[in-house]
Formats: sequence, structure tokens, C-alpha cells
Amino acid sequence: MPEITFQPGGKSVVVPEGTLLLDAAAKAGILIDTPCGAQGRCGRCVVRVESGEVSHRENPHLSPKQLQEGWVLACVARIKNDLVLGVPPRKEREKVVEERAGTKTAASVQCDWPRYPALRQVFLELPPPSLDDAFTDVDRLQRVLSKEHSIERLYIELPLLQRLAQTLRQSKWQVTLTLDMYDRGGEARLIDIQPGKTEGPLFAIAVDIGTTNVVMDLVDIRSGRTIERVSTRNKQISRGEDVISRIVYSEKGGLAELQRLVVEAINDLLKELSQKHNFDTKQVYQMVTASNTTMTHLFLGLPPRSIREEPYVPTASRFPVVTAAQVGVNINPLASIYCLPAVAAYVGGDITSGVLASCLFKTDKLTLFMDVGTNGEIVLGTSEWMTTCACSAGPAFEGAGVRNGMRATTGAIEEVRINSKTLEPTLEVIGGVLPRGICGSGMITALAEMLVTGVIDRSGRIKAPYVQEVMGESSRVRRGDHGAEYVLAWAAESDSGQDIVLTEVDINNLIRTKAAIYAGMAVMARNLGINLTDIEEVLIGGAFGQHIDIEEAIQIGLLPDLPWERFKFLGNTSLWGAYNVLLSKHARDKVEEIAGKMTYMELITDNSFMNELMAAMFLPHTDIDQFPTVKAALEKVGAAKTS
Repeated sequence: MPEITFQPGGKSVVVPEGTLLLDAAAKAGILIDTPCGAQGRCGRCVVRVESGEVSHRENPHLSPKQLQEGWVLACVARIKNDLVLGVPPRKEREKVVEERAGTKTAASVQCDWPRYPALRQVFLELPPPSLDDAFTDVDRLQRVLSKEHSIERLYIELPLLQRLAQTLRQSKWQVTLTLDMYDRGGEARLIDIQPGKTEGPLFAIAVDIGTTNVVMDLVDIRSGRTIERVSTRNKQISRGEDVISRIVYSEKGGLAELQRLVVEAINDLLKELSQKHNFDTKQVYQMVTASNTTMTHLFLGLPPRSIREEPYVPTASRFPVVTAAQVGVNINPLASIYCLPAVAAYVGGDITSGVLASCLFKTDKLTLFMDVGTNGEIVLGTSEWMTTCACSAGPAFEGAGVRNGMRATTGAIEEVRINSKTLEPTLEVIGGVLPRGICGSGMITALAEMLVTGVIDRSGRIKAPYVQEVMGESSRVRRGDHGAEYVLAWAAESDSGQDIVLTEVDINNLIRTKAAIYAGMAVMARNLGINLTDIEEVLIGGAFGQHIDIEEAIQIGLLPDLPWERFKFLGNTSLWGAYNVLLSKHARDKVEEIAGKMTYMELITDNSFMNELMAAMFLPHTDIDQFPTVKAALEKVGAAKTS
């Protein structure tokens, strides 16, 4: 019989050929965690074969490179001959799994934009006036700008013109000008004038105005460096969780309030940054925003009513450049605010920004770009053509509409594993603290785990008799105020001192959300004569998207059943695109071009969308043959239960 030696420590055991590595480790007194119940679903039991051979089926938790290095899962690998196994500490084993997850973060095409910011500062030393040189102050500025910086015309607004003479004379004719140089045909707009030579950072902000959250990057234009990213809840959520409810509220006289609320959220983030980095917010000289069409309308105070009324036509898809003073943002009053262009009522600047950031516009591969948020926006195409659509996904994955839902911040359950034998959950919590609730990525893993372990059926109903039979008196299934629910964490295990649960109502909301997104993909692909299996690459944007587990998103039917290597997770592409626009005039030109190139497909007028939506209201889908890997996994689980 083969002899197995475990390192470090040198413990050895003799076991029959074909024994699972996990069982051999247990015989040697070595504990290896298996939160999924030893079904190869979580990847937490990785060990390394240092010598010898094992039989090991392909597993999505390990990359080809890691397999070549000898990493295997102890719960599925079986012994063939004498072995030396490396069993690192738990934290090191988890890093191996995280490395595999990390391979999904890089964009497929890298876009290197030449640094050409519209915002710039120039230092001028002006000759003082005399009887022989009696040019006006403005002409004097203009003359030196033309000679030293090839700026032929300077536009100065009245507030700066009123203090120009005093500033020039008090500074002894040495000043720093902050200029906006974008698309003025050789003309610059003066934003600020300061005495002497100004050094240090040149601040600007990129802002993602989401339906649920507002995220801001503080950027130093001089170095191109992002100094810090901060986020907060969009205060408009107190007047409606989705865009439709906010549009309705605006029609009842709430437009000015909604505009004020989102500006307050932006100003709160500015205050947080200024206090942390010790600068005056008036030293921020430019802002670029990316947001969906409704959020842009509300930010600018434009009536959004027509967005929800057939034929769903917004006031504008390209927006005027405004000053901070015009909308109430607490940066330099004359700082320009540029809102990225939209495509249609439900495909906004966050998506054109995402296409820019993902470089979809220059790829030859048939590519699907999706932004998973309160609305599910999808773009399908190549460098030659792009078609886009939107589906009302709802805010469930962002924490709203779920009883214990929350944002992905400290205290949020971000991963759930359910032991297939005991049905007990193992939780991963952001920050390693007691849980306060569950965020979107946690909801996806919970839903997938509940499905494959038999806690719920394919319609999302909790199988109370089965769970109670397995767990007995300690069953985590009970009947609550909103029907059956599964307890993820007992009150004694939570930060709030209350049970954290997923109810059948929560599960139904999550299924409806994933169904809307998948139905949108299916309808668009079919109308273009494309099979989802033909898609060569799937690019997933949105801050939430970066935390999605591919395997489990496929298991619940949120993502199409494609090979894992076709998926790329890009993070907050909305903010990334806005950052690129801050730093490069060429990126700003390109995003305008992208908006004009995309063809919008209106799902509401497509009679087949509702049929697709209803078909997707199962886990993973009514037609399970569209998800062959999930079908195989469920059949395997069923066979194991009957054996």
C-alpha cells in the first residue's frame, strides 16, 4: 500500500491506493477544512504534491499553471502511489485560491492613452506696464500666453476679471494660471489665478454617480496618480431605491430635492477627502462624472419624466459642460464638470465609460460587456459594431430589497459555503469581524450553495422538510414573518445581536434580478443571430461585478455557461473611464465617438423578452440544457444523495 508523508512535520501513514488525500490527512491527524462538504466546490482544501502521483479531475478553482506546480484539492484527489504532500497553513492555502481568482481581474485589451489633460497650470512672469507698454492686463496675459504656450485666446469670466488687476499687482506680475484647455480651438478658459508659483498636486475628481452608491477618485492631474477612492450611499435612495421611483418622485415636485441630495453626497465625500489630505476643496479644478441617464438628469436638474414614458426619450444624451457653481458642488466655483455621454434612456454614461475602460471598442473578439448594478446594462459587439440594451435588474445585489442586505463594506458576508453533509454554513466576512448583513457576492454564493446542497429547489423554494431531517433540532430553517427562511448566522454570532437570514422573499428578488440580466443577454444575442456560446469574451464591469464568483454565478444562471477563461472582471469601469477622460483629451474624444457608434435595442418593445424572463426565473434556467455544467453538478449531487 502507498505511504503518504505530510510536510511540514514529516507525519506518515499507509493507506490503500485510491484513498482520498483528505481521508489520508485525517488518518494522520492533519485537519484540512472543507466548508463545502468535500465536494470540490470551494477550493479551500488545496495541498501540493511534492513527489508521487494522484488522480485529480479538472477543477475551476485551480489554474493550469497551479496544476502544473502540483496543487490539487485534497477532497477530490486520490492516491496512486507513494506521495510527499505539502500542506501549508490555512492562510497560505487560501492565497492559492485567491491567485486563481486574481487571474480574472485584468482587461483583455490594454488602452494606453497619451497624457493630454484638459486641465493644466502655467506660471507666468509678466512685464509690468509702463507709458511705453500700456497694454491692458488681459492683453498682457494674452501676449505672454501666446508667446510661451501657444494659447491664442484667453476667456476670463467676470468673477476672475474683477480680481485680476489686484492679483497681478500684489504678486509683482508673477502668477500661476489654472486653465481649461479642452476643445476651444486654441482658446483657454481661466479657472483660477494665484499669486506666485504654485507647486504640489493639481486636484481633479472622477465621480461614479450610481443609483445606490456614489464613488469618487481624487486625482492628481500633474502626476496622474489616484490619491484615494471614497464612497458613500446615494442620498437619493431615501426617495426611491430605483430610477423609476425617483422619476415618479421628481414629478411630484421633488426634482430640486433629488438634485440637492446627490450633490450633498458628493460634497460629503469631498469634505472627507479634504480633511484626510489637508487641502481646500476649492483647490479641485475639474470633475468628470459617469452615471446612468436618469442619474445624470437628476444631477443636472433636468426633468427625467420622459425617460419612463413611451417612447422613452430623455431630455438629452449629451450634456453641456457646466461649472461647479451652477450645480452646487463644493469645488472651485469655475471648475468645469463634464458628464459622460449617454446612448439612450436606460444606457447612460456609465456604460460608454465602461466600453472606453474595457477597450471593447478596439477588440476583434465577439465580446459581451455587462455592468451588474441596479440596472443590468449589456453591450455586445466588436471594434466594428456594438449593440446595447438594458434590463431593470433591481437593487437586490447591491443590498436593497433584501432583509439583511448591505453594501460590500466591513461586516458584510461576502462568501457562503454550505457543508453538503451537515447543511451548516461557513461564512467569510469582510474585515474578519462579526457579520452585520450580506452583500451581493455573498448572496450569489449563498444562492448557489443552497441550490447544490438541496436547501432550496430550482424554483427558489426552501426545502424545509429535507433540511430539518438532516439538521434535526438545530435546523437553520424556520418560518419567519415573511415565510420560510434560512439562518446564515445566529444572533450570538452577529454584530447586531440578531439573526442574519435569507428569506424566500429575498431569494425570489435575487432570482428575478439574475433572470432579468440573463434574459437581456439571450434576447439581444438571438436578435443578432448569435448564440451565447459564440461569445469569445465576457467583460464584467461594476464594483460589485469584481467580487462575483464565476462558478456560482453560472450555477444560479446569472452568467452564461461558458468556459471560465472567457470571463474577465474589470472592477468599477464607470470610474475608470472617467479617470481616463480626466487625464486625456483623446479618451474624451473617443468616449463621444463610442456613444455615437452604439446601437440601442429596446427590450420593452420585444415581445420575446417576457418569455425569456419567465424562463430564467428558475435556477439556473427552465431549460437546464443551456447550463450543461450545472446540470452535471446537480445530477451528481442527486446521485450522491440516493447512494
